[in-house]
Amino acid sequence: MNEPTGTTTDQAPADPAAADDMLATQPIGYWSGLVHAVVTRQLRDAMAKVDATQPQYWVLNRVNGAATAPTRAQVVADLTPLADGEHEIARVVDQLLHRGWLRADAEQQLHLTDLGETARARLRRMVTELRAVVHQGISDEEYVAALKVLRAMVANVEAAASPSAVRPAP
Repeated sequence: MNEPTGTTTDQAPADPAAADDMLATQPIGYWSGLVHAVVTRQLRDAMAKVDATQPQYWVLNRVNGAATAPTRAQVVADLTPLADGEHEIARVVDQLLHRGWLRADAEQQLHLTDLGETARARLRRMVTELRAVVHQGISDEEYVAALKVLRAMVANVEAAASPSAVRPAP
């Protein structure tokens, strides 16, 4: 990553038509929010056509990807930060149990059923196809570079917000 030059680029108003030489002045919040909105909308619209939701896909993946079968409480705790509300993941677990895509054992650990695995695999194929649309014309190297920049921005903001961060005197 480039070292800071000691100068601060002026922040311009969000402009979807900004020329390339003006992109450094564009607000990250606008652009990251726009990407989030359009990609999430595309994904959720596609999933709705097969009677599934993005949070359901998250739960299926979390249960499938666990080294040991997670409990409902573990799944809820792990995925609630991604959800639209504090109760959404618990409701999704209930939906998937009712649908027969998950089952709970005597220890309340969650497991995918054959129906759940079929649904998870179908949704994964769909997500992979949608990812190809989003990534069209973008190399893996460019994608990795973009994610590294976003990750650094998150770290910068979190560091600045921490109580131990040194703040300039007013």
